Amino acid sequence: MEINWPELRERCRVEEDEAILALNKPAGISVTGERHDTDIVEVAAAHGETLYPVHRIDKVTSGLVLLAKDLAAHGQLTRQFNKRTVDKTYLAITAAAGLPEHGVIELPLSVGRKNRVRIAAPRERIVRDGDTWTVAPQDLLAGRNYPSRTEFGVLHRTATHTVLAVRPITGRRHQIRVHLAWIGHPIAGDPLFDRSETYRRTHLHSWRLRLDAPWRDAELAPTAEPGPDFWATGADPITADPATILGAA
Repeated sequence: MEINWPELRERCRVEEDEAILALNKPAGISVTGERHDTDIVEVAAAHGETLYPVHRIDKVTSGLVLLAKDLAAHGQLTRQFNKRTVDKTYLAITAAAGLPEHGVIELPLSVGRKNRVRIAAPRERIVRDGDTWTVAPQDLLAGRNYPSRTEFGVLHRTATHTVLAVRPITGRRHQIRVHLAWIGHPIAGDPLFDRSETYRRTHLHSWRLRLDAPWRDAELAPTAEPGPDFWATGADPITADPATILGAA
């Protein structure tokens, strides 16, 4: 997919000022690092615009992406991501029922073969206690692992799907996708975990970010609404506020 940068920039712009550009990225387009024609940062540079990615979301994930226009703003914003003070809210649609109204997935991640992110323990060692999934320290695999926490709340249920508001507290690579898949509720259309081939895209969407903006008098809190393709599973568009479902950060 080749990007028409001026058209994409105009169509997907959520918010912009002298320091940042926030886009509602379509699924199937990379933020940076891919080095091909779906790389937003490289395509923007080819049109004479230098942008610095403040964070990344996966190519298969749609939604909010924050890009800085200068290095000063980039540093101010990335420090908040590194300190995990940014409130991040995602929407996800799972193809399975059975999740509680609210839940916490507290499962360390590791990197396995072919650089694949996985839970740092055998699947059968994952324990559900009420609405929390954990693994005992003695059951962790040898090697380096990364403590990871995901919180979720149910926004809507149908006979076949559950729509979730999800907050990744630690923000590891593929965290939401791996956490939900390893507790038995893969995201609909996820090429890593959903083999049904029923869906045309991965139904994970970056909905909102909330963080400090030192150059402003108010915080930065852009929101990106999902497009019709996100709801193509047959799940109904939400009416509840995802942030309210998750509670205060």
